[in-house]
Formats: sequence, C-alpha cells, structure tokens
Amino acid sequence: MTFSPDNAVFHICSRQAIADARVRGSYHAESLAQEGFIHLSRAHQVVPTAQAYYAGVPDLVVLVIDPTQLTVPLRYEPPAPLPSSTPKPASSELYPHCYGPIDLAAIVDVLDLAEFVGIAP
Repeated sequence: MTFSPDNAVFHICSRQAIADARVRGSYHAESLAQEGFIHLSRAHQVVPTAQAYYAGVPDLVVLVIDPTQLTVPLRYEPPAPLPSSTPKPASSELYPHCYGPIDLAAIVDVLDLAEFVGIAP
C-alpha cells in the first residue's frame, strides 16, 4: 500500500517535541514510556482529541504520519479515558496507537494545530 492523505494518521505534540525528534532521529511521546504506545488519531478524530486533551495548550503542532512508513506496529484500539471525571460516551470508534518510536521518514508533514483544526489557540 502506498501513502495517500486518506490513509494518514495524526499526532498532536508540542513544537519543541518535534524539534527534539529531529535531533534524536525519531519521535518518542511520553505515553510510549508510560503506556507502551503513542496515541494517534485519524483525520476526523484530531479536533475532538485536541478539544478533550489540549484545550488552552499553546504552540501545538499536528504530525502527519504515513502508516506505510512505520517500522513498528500500528493498532486500532478503544480510546483512552478523558482526563477529567466526565465519562467518555460509549463508542465503538477505534483510535490508532503506535507501539514504538516514529521514524522521521514516516512523518510526512508538520502542521500548526490551530490551522489544522481551523481554530485559534
């Protein structure tokens, strides 16, 4: 399978985190060490994820990831719980999780989150 924007998966992170990844040669989220995987989203899941987990956080970007370039497993699984005590509505929707560091070759673009979701930070 070749890359198509329709196949892309996305990850929200700080601008500094992607700068650090460029120095290191791969992207490592804190969740990789804590939970064993990196939380990703499909295109339609980016806005709800940003609203639920990153409201008010400045200087965020969205990594556009080509799943065909990942060298580690990508699995679609139930979402993580919301950071508040508000229960997440029951849903059968699955989210992509990357089980290892993301090679820079798999990151095909870095977009400003505010531009991606069409909202002001």
